[in-house]
Amino acid sequence: MRKQLNKSEIKKINKTLNELYDLDEFFSKKDKLELEENEYKIIKKDDKTYFFYHEKLIVPTLKNVLENNFLKKTTVDMGAIKFVTSGADVMRPGIVKIDKGIKQNDVIAIVDEKHDKPLAIGIALFSSEEIKKQKSGKSIKILHYVGDKLWKEIN
Repeated sequence: MRKQLNKSEIKKINKTLNELYDLDEFFSKKDKLELEENEYKIIKKDDKTYFFYHEKLIVPTLKNVLENNFLKKTTVDMGAIKFVTSGADVMRPGIVKIDKGIKQNDVIAIVDEKHDKPLAIGIALFSSEEIKKQKSGKSIKILHYVGDKLWKEIN
């Protein structure tokens, strides 16, 4: 099901994006945005998917992050890549670097240490300070990764 969004709905989405990601007017009021609901609930502009909903949270797609790079990030070692790109949550031992200022439940990008390219989008289970103190365990819950169903649907 596709629905064209009106100006007030676009304004509401922009407000949410500003609160979540400090993005000021990501979409213009003149943009023709659509909300498409199939297996995923996605926000499209000009047939290009920019965001999807995870529960009530608006999450950027990897392609959007590749083009617009507005998320804080966590860098994982090369050994973690095969797990992350299979949808596994990020474990503390695989993290080699984490941006300062990440709060618990922030949406962040997971990048590889060699190319610094986003592999996945996830939710921080702890703040960056808490993750640095961790010795083991899950640190980031993966929501979207290279090669998942959403990736295949929009690429």
